[in-house]
Amino acid sequence: MTADGSSEPSAPSVPPVLAELGTVHLIGIGGAGMSVVARLLTARGVRVQGSDAKGSAVVEALRADGVPVHVGHAAANVEGADTLVLSSAVRPDNPELVAARAAGLRVLHRSEVLAALMAQGRSVAVAGAHGKTTTSAMIATTLRSAGLDPSFAIGGSVITSDGAIPGGRLGAGDVLVAEADESDGSFLNYAPTIAVVLNVEPDHLDHYGSREAFEQAFVDFAARIVPGGHLVACADDPGALALARAHRAAGGRVVTYGTTPGSDVLLTDVRPDGAAGVAARLTVAGGASGVGPAGATTGPFELRLQVPGAHNALNAAAAVATALLLGVPAEQAVAGVGEFLGTGRRFEAQGEARGVRVVDDYAHHPTEVAALLTAARPVAAGGRVLVLFQPHLFSRTRLFAQEFADALALADDVVVTGVYAAREDLDPETGSWTIVDRMPAGAARGIEDRVEAARAVAAAARPGDLVLTVGAGDVTELGAVILDALLAGAPAGDGDGTVPEAEG
Repeated sequence: MTADGSSEPSAPSVPPVLAELGTVHLIGIGGAGMSVVARLLTARGVRVQGSDAKGSAVVEALRADGVPVHVGHAAANVEGADTLVLSSAVRPDNPELVAARAAGLRVLHRSEVLAALMAQGRSVAVAGAHGKTTTSAMIATTLRSAGLDPSFAIGGSVITSDGAIPGGRLGAGDVLVAEADESDGSFLNYAPTIAVVLNVEPDHLDHYGSREAFEQAFVDFAARIVPGGHLVACADDPGALALARAHRAAGGRVVTYGTTPGSDVLLTDVRPDGAAGVAARLTVAGGASGVGPAGATTGPFELRLQVPGAHNALNAAAAVATALLLGVPAEQAVAGVGEFLGTGRRFEAQGEARGVRVVDDYAHHPTEVAALLTAARPVAAGGRVLVLFQPHLFSRTRLFAQEFADALALADDVVVTGVYAAREDLDPETGSWTIVDRMPAGAARGIEDRVEAARAVAAAARPGDLVLTVGAGDVTELGAVILDALLAGAPAGDGDGTVPEAEG
């Protein structure tokens, strides 16, 4: 669903002028992406109101900041608005959308408003099937450390030594860092100064229909980089590397990063560092890329991160490359990204009970799950890795069932819940069994009821284990259920990792 009422993404458009929006009503204002836009618009002096299907901590925080928010959707909610903003999750029969159209209000997709915010200075748009939130937050952290004070629009809170910063923030500098959502093609509304492409690994095929269409969308995204701007692409990802080569052949300016020899920002000696970190050596190659002096090599620098996993070393290299293009010296960029402490729902500690640590993560694509479990192994420090996985979207579960099974097999014990439908209709033929049936016998159990699944994981856990709640849905709420079950004295398991039977 897009602003024009169709099921296809809107054609790239000229960003609207913020001063002409009047009072803006946002449907789903409590969501991660929409609340960010609400905060940025408010910070720019735009009058904002909105609605959400249910109350939440985000809704209460917006109200505390003076933003009127209705709980529940009704036609009367749009009264007083001049512009309505929606995401692709909003259905055509939403009463607020219907009322807005009847009243002749301007209707915009979230990406069009974010494009208007990006057009006011230099912008960085981070795209890819996975890693966007973490890398966007790393870039913002690096630029803040260097004194650029960027604005940012990130689908999660940014954890700092002073506490968590909500995903939307207006800085005093001229740079805006934003996630670029490829799921519905809306990232084609952006025209960034720097486009960062972490990977071009097919996902959202329910929308695109084919791998070729998905890959073409990234070609089109790179073509929207402003004149003189850069594409920053991961040389370790075949899809991103192919995009980089095609963009360079078309006359575009490209910076590559990764462990692949010849990368402009090269990582070597990637290794675990401490209890929950990763380290590497980073070298910047000089030449035509624009990230180093011609004919010279800068570094190597010792890159040390406070988050785990080789995938985060790659994300950090993307952040360093971006900072270099924005004028930050290499040594300062490497030090700045080392200050990154994480984001909400990305390997986020939930607590510990009876010697069992519980961590929550947003991973919802097979590659993300595999990277998460690989990173978790050294963090477990000899303990077992137990996973409570909630599949996200019926279509994704069907398309990547075997890939999910292979990724989850990296854990010592797995419980899979029912599918979180999100924007899709119920599919009774797809469920936890779609994945579990493809795993080795005894490696996983499917328990459709999410609370029973959480209690089953708690029952199997023993001191020293690391439990991960994984997925893009409401599985994030189940860390508390696991901790409560542990504290209440749920059976500690018999030491063989067996998950007891549970109804559901």
